[in-house]
Amino acid sequence: MALASIDPKRPELGPDEAVVARVLGGERALYEVLVRRHNQRLYRAARAILRSDDEVEDVMQEAYVRAFAHLAQFRSEARFSTWLTRIAVHEALARRRRAQRQTPMEESKAESPTPAASPEEHAGSREIAHILEGAIDALPDTFREVLVMRTVEEMSVAETAEVLDIPEDTVKTRLFRARALLRDAIAERALNAAPTAFEYHAPRCNRLTAAVMQRIS
Repeated sequence: MALASIDPKRPELGPDEAVVARVLGGERALYEVLVRRHNQRLYRAARAILRSDDEVEDVMQEAYVRAFAHLAQFRSEARFSTWLTRIAVHEALARRRRAQRQTPMEESKAESPTPAASPEEHAGSREIAHILEGAIDALPDTFREVLVMRTVEEMSVAETAEVLDIPEDTVKTRLFRARALLRDAIAERALNAAPTAFEYHAPRCNRLTAAVMQRIS
């Protein structure tokens, strides 16, 4: 079966649980459908724990491989997406714990420098996302994890609690704190960037100058 042309969201494939049943029934190639359906969710969940894209992709691969190896253990009483996300989260947490044991405390607490962006990048919506991602990355681990799962991935309180193995009240408390910290961080970054606001960039300057010179000549 050539899956390159298959849209994972095609209704005839059915929900995740139906695809899982077909994979277990021998249609192993259909596992690609499950991978494509959940790549973004697993990326966001692992990225909330590990701030290295390379490590995140390693975690995603390991989670998919482990899930496939234990697919027969999946019980349809739970959502497949929740079961799969738990595997990825546990793998990411294990990697972070190993890294913290190997890394001096001062280095682990150091904030990664925010890469400089050109004025043109600041003008676009992608730059806003960059600022937001930087502020989220700077949050304490436990707050960042809940914020990404609840706000970015839009997981429910119950599902977030199940994935992270914490009470629902803890999810709510951490989300409240995370949002407050995020608001403060974004406000500080915005004020620091104030001197670069409303800059008149070279292309516009050139255009206006040419128009003025043409009119007065």
